[in-house]
Amino acid sequence: MKRVLKLFSISVLTALTGLAGVSDVSAQRTVPEAREQVMLSFAPLVKQASPAVVNIFTRKSVTQRGPASPLFNDPFFRRFFGDAFNRVQPRQRQENSLGSGVIVRPDGLIVTNFHVIEGADTIRVVLSDRREFDAEILREDQQTDLAILKVDAGGEDLPFVELGDSDDVEVGDLVLAIGNPFGVGQTVTSGIVSGLARTKVGISDFNFFIQTDAAINPGNSGGALLRMDGTLAGINTAIFSRSGGSQGIGFAVPSNMVRTVIAGAAQGDALRRAWLGAKANTVSADIAEAIGLERPDGVILSDIHPHGPAISAGLKTGDIIVAVEDQPVFDEEGLRFRIATGLVGETTRLKVRRPDRVFDVELRLENPPEIPARDEQQLRGPHPLAGATVANLSPALAAEMGRDHFDTGVVVRDVASRSPAHRLEFRPGDVLVEVNRREIGTVRDLLSVLSSQQPRWTMKVRRSGRLFTLSITG
Repeated sequence: MKRVLKLFSISVLTALTGLAGVSDVSAQRTVPEAREQVMLSFAPLVKQASPAVVNIFTRKSVTQRGPASPLFNDPFFRRFFGDAFNRVQPRQRQENSLGSGVIVRPDGLIVTNFHVIEGADTIRVVLSDRREFDAEILREDQQTDLAILKVDAGGEDLPFVELGDSDDVEVGDLVLAIGNPFGVGQTVTSGIVSGLARTKVGISDFNFFIQTDAAINPGNSGGALLRMDGTLAGINTAIFSRSGGSQGIGFAVPSNMVRTVIAGAAQGDALRRAWLGAKANTVSADIAEAIGLERPDGVILSDIHPHGPAISAGLKTGDIIVAVEDQPVFDEEGLRFRIATGLVGETTRLKVRRPDRVFDVELRLENPPEIPARDEQQLRGPHPLAGATVANLSPALAAEMGRDHFDTGVVVRDVASRSPAHRLEFRPGDVLVEVNRREIGTVRDLLSVLSSQQPRWTMKVRRSGRLFTLSITG
């Protein structure tokens, strides 16, 4: 008993005092076996980390439309006064919001959630010592719900939290959540890691979260989920709740994804995120039985892109990827996460199963290519699409727009207000499939069809997976 107590105390106290050089955290994990073991305090760890967790206040102008009073919506009131009083001009109002953020570099680089600063006109960062700074947005990544901010502290080094390796986190590990819930002030809650690799949450495009029961509430978004060695396990992002408050199910973006979003942000570089260049499906029980597996395991490739890393690495349809760098893969979202958190230009190792063998494949991590070139153009002329800006879809453009990398064709990027395209309700994201019975593969194809004036236009448009046909006369 004394030997176990000593080992546990050394492990926790080392973490709490922030000592460097703890290289093998997993080897020092043990279950408490005495009352004294659970009386240790997190205070030293909180004192070390909390100055790096900041409050983020945002303000944006919102156009408010509608009646000045709810009375104007009452049918009885309108019966006598008509709609004249209901015609009010749009009004501007200021909308304030509150979130949290984490300083991850001493030069003032801050990570928060995209939804915390989305659409903000001004962003104010308040440190734990009450100093305030205006923040500059360096990067917004809606796909991961992360944003990178920068504050200028006049050359002074700010307290910061180092990014940990989220792959080293295990279910049952103790964690702390630090943020500003409900605006009451900086608050620390403790809990454990309840689950890893949560991919069915539906919060962002890259669904892969650490689940924790440490209390997370509105205002905690963008705050720190800390490990016991003082490093950042993830950025607190969302909760599952029926009441709006914490019910013990919170989710954090893993630090390894945070690291890829940070890379190059301070230098103004474009976000570089690797892709596989293949479609994959979870190996279900039915698939496993059909191909002779003892149990469902990995993801099976159903299509290979002709310009992707997968085909260059020799992967084929029907291959089953069971692990990336020895990390098991259970579904397509998990595979996308593992590939996306690698550094572009390097290689990663896949474990692949074919009917006759299991082997390793070295996959070079690359950006989605811009093939074909986007050829973005605003359309002009006497036709229904005048005012629309269109471009050729490529894996690169599809990634920017959050679309399937395999999407092809000509996509609407923007629609000018009050233009013919706007009046006909074309929207950004619409894919032009056919014009006057001519298939549209590129912007050049579209320009060719639109070059001559027609008395009648028939267009097929794909929107949100559905195909629509429009007939326009004149």
